[in-house]
Amino acid sequence: MAVPVSTPAERVRPVSPRHFVRLKLRVMGNNFRGQGWRIALFVTGVLVGLWFAAGGFLMFAAPGFADEPRYAVMAAAFGGGVLVLGWLLLPLVFFGVDETLDPARFALLPLSRRTLVTGLFAAALVSVPVFAVLVAVTGLVVSAGLLGGPVAGVVAAVGVVAGVLLCVAASRAVTSAFATMLRSRRVRDLAAVLLAVVAALLGPLQLVVLAAVRTADWDRLVGVARIVGWTPFGAPWTIGLDVAEGRAWAVPVKLLITAVTIGALLLWWSRSLESAMVGAASAAPAKARQAPTGGAVAQLFPRAVGWARRDRFGALVARECRYWWRDARRRANLITIAVVGIFVPVMVNLGGAGFAVGEEGFEATGDPSPVLLSISMLFVGVLASVTLANQFGFDGSAYAANVVAGVPGRLELRARMTAFSVYVLPMLGVVSLVISGVLGRPEWFGVAAGALLAAYGVGLAINGFISVLGAYSLPETSNPFAMNGGSGVAKSMLTLLSMVGSAAAAVPMVVAAGLLGDVWLWLALPVGAAYGVGAALLGAYLAGDLLDRRMPELLSTVTPRR
Repeated sequence: MAVPVSTPAERVRPVSPRHFVRLKLRVMGNNFRGQGWRIALFVTGVLVGLWFAAGGFLMFAAPGFADEPRYAVMAAAFGGGVLVLGWLLLPLVFFGVDETLDPARFALLPLSRRTLVTGLFAAALVSVPVFAVLVAVTGLVVSAGLLGGPVAGVVAAVGVVAGVLLCVAASRAVTSAFATMLRSRRVRDLAAVLLAVVAALLGPLQLVVLAAVRTADWDRLVGVARIVGWTPFGAPWTIGLDVAEGRAWAVPVKLLITAVTIGALLLWWSRSLESAMVGAASAAPAKARQAPTGGAVAQLFPRAVGWARRDRFGALVARECRYWWRDARRRANLITIAVVGIFVPVMVNLGGAGFAVGEEGFEATGDPSPVLLSISMLFVGVLASVTLANQFGFDGSAYAANVVAGVPGRLELRARMTAFSVYVLPMLGVVSLVISGVLGRPEWFGVAAGALLAAYGVGLAINGFISVLGAYSLPETSNPFAMNGGSGVAKSMLTLLSMVGSAAAAVPMVVAAGLLGDVWLWLALPVGAAYGVGAALLGAYLAGDLLDRRMPELLSTVTPRR
């Protein structure tokens, strides 16, 4: 009896999203193998995520337990809208996105765009942040069920799932599109300016919100919440409450709004995803360059570091300066510093001053103080320096050149700190000028600049150690916001450790601002500069010895695994 033989085409099974999910889980498991510290950080991140998820659950479920329908509407619309905005903005500014499955690695496979997008989208849903958000918004299901019965709870569960899908789709679409923009040299400056402007508007927006809460007309806020509920930001979160209030007809309309938004975001993502896979970026025709002057060595030094010595230290500084300006991942971190440098001082100082809405506009109900100014500047300086917590991860396997050349650790760290400071210190100076001008206290410039320099310097010192001991590899991808599976948790924990340690080391600047009074206005700048420079040099000296002993291990850690 003849046995039928199937052709290779018949034996090939179609690729489905579950294959991408299984592949992601396997890659994540391989990344954790033999990396005990990564497993510990991952477990810690899961516990922290569950802690915040429990808090969110109670917040969303509380109106149902209290039998307050109008508060339930506000919690669903405003809370859900904040979640969507958070998934849009936080990956760009702080955490990045998990790109364990690099889209570029699928470029040569015979996969359709639809298969690739749905598969990567399904894989993106398998993450700790998604699980934490799902647990938190389950409180909406409980609240709707208590207010409207089991049917309202079931409808709310459908809306919660749709809302989580919307959050993930928005996050991936925006980060992928912005990554494509950053690869264009012409667009990067415009993107940085736009982000900074948006961030600058967040501070005044917070003042408006705080002032509105003080004199809140809750009936009017409920009306605003119902309007938000008809936008993509609030539509999926409020359908359960619509059933509870007898508006079942609104459910299919809001689900349609959510579905259309998710579809549009996935389409947008697919367009930028294809560009990321190809690795192309539109560019204008290259301009004719003049013949180099000053010799070949001089051409290796950017204008910003023309002052650097033509020796090993100067070469390292020049190389790092070029990397910080040309590497999309590093440019994204510089944009983050610019954004936070504008947003945090405005939010803390103007918000802390106690602004309210009066008959003639905003009226200050209290005065800012040097102590409050120092605290806000301390946070900005710490956050600026935390970018170097994984500075060797930016190099990846390219760090092998420094290992082979035997670059001394102290020299390496001092050069990296210097190159990074070429870009950051002017930003910090502008922040000090702007905030002292906005507050109407130009004499406080020294207080602001001194606290910034001190916090930045001690941050460089602490991050020198963290970058040697806690380095992790970054994915080889064109997306500057991408993180390997587990690395996102590692980044969050290392960032928290660095910020806490740096802030604690810079606290003397805040104490001095509170105790010395007007004398500190004259001493803050020189003392802060000396404190920061001394701390940075001491950190480079001590961490440099540690780097000399750990060069091979560090290279192995930051080299991406295939």
